[in-house]
Amino acid sequence: MKTNKKKIINDPVFGFITIQSEFIFDLIEHPFVQRLRRIKQLGLSSIVFPGVNHTRFEHAIGAVHLMRLAISGLIMKGIEISDDEAEAVTAAILLHDIGHGPFSHALEHSLVEGISHEVISLLLMEELNRQFNGRLDMAIRIFKNEYPKKFLHQLVASQLDIDRLDYLRRDSFFSGVTEGTIGSDRIIKMLNVRDDGLVIEHKGIYSIEKFLISRRLMYWQVYLHKTVLSAENMLVKVLRRATELVMQGHDLFATPALRVFLARKITKACFTDPTLGHQKNILELFVELDDSDLISAMKQWQYHEDKILSYLSGAVIHRKLFRIKIQNTPFSDKEITELENKIIDRWAMDENELGYFLIHDSITNFAYASGSDKINILMKDGNVREINDASDVNLSSLLQTVRKYFVCYPKELDIK
Repeated sequence: MKTNKKKIINDPVFGFITIQSEFIFDLIEHPFVQRLRRIKQLGLSSIVFPGVNHTRFEHAIGAVHLMRLAISGLIMKGIEISDDEAEAVTAAILLHDIGHGPFSHALEHSLVEGISHEVISLLLMEELNRQFNGRLDMAIRIFKNEYPKKFLHQLVASQLDIDRLDYLRRDSFFSGVTEGTIGSDRIIKMLNVRDDGLVIEHKGIYSIEKFLISRRLMYWQVYLHKTVLSAENMLVKVLRRATELVMQGHDLFATPALRVFLARKITKACFTDPTLGHQKNILELFVELDDSDLISAMKQWQYHEDKILSYLSGAVIHRKLFRIKIQNTPFSDKEITELENKIIDRWAMDENELGYFLIHDSITNFAYASGSDKINILMKDGNVREINDASDVNLSSLLQTVRKYFVCYPKELDIK
């Protein structure tokens, strides 16, 4: 019996989304993509914004929808895009985030060392390509920017890609931060191609200005919110402590997949070594991980005899977060030393354990990087100018990288 694979999905942001390709539907049904339902888009941000419980899966579906709109609009303007190319670039945007681990960016470099989620996404795409008998060849070439039509890669990964057009609008919607709302529909309608590069027609310049400003505000108000920073840095420390204890021989509660990642340092080379995971290789074990592995582990670790692991795990689970202070200049050595001494006195811990209770680092924010990957505006006279030159608004502040410094420590230190 033939199954109708041209499904309709009701999305709270964009309404009814039609999956027009049976192959795209087959990819959506694959466990690699279904796993994204169990990974939150914004890590621990729901600690601050209760509505932010949307997942990487929802983002992937929204990106598929916007990609089809972009492709249709470009074809209507006479840009040559074959059916195979349309399907391939749609597959590329669907799969662009499948390499994310639990809690998305929060644990980007904690579970695995020296390998980004984009690299793992590519490894998973190559595995899917084997399973689908080479059907993803073109999608992978587009993803890697090896396909002749470079503008297709720009739709997947650039400073004005479909990824950003979905996540800014989606994250704004679920967080309730209206400053992040962008005109994604108008931006897509204003897309065009010149000299094999994406451009925005001049009529859409104000939508681009709003897009850049919204992106900057979303970083300060949501992605880099100080309480989210505290929670996610604490989560990193939880995983670090658990790894340290397991490597010392302690028996910690963990799912089988998580246990492998705790028991050894996982690097990029491990993903191509078939022996490390025993019956399963590291890539197969990685896709068994999602948010629930860490949540269930921390629920048990909060009762562990190790005071550091139990304290941090319980604090994340029950939202008993570290105090965080943010300022424009680095914290002085004197300020850090004073906090270190207070922690040592209160918890009687060694100096080499201080890093678990005192976290100090910096964060950066920039909305637009002027360089080889530009946002270009197609002017009325047919010339192409970079947004910073074409705009009558001074966007120089958006080109600057703003760095701020933070320190996190237990709130108990503030109690006199």
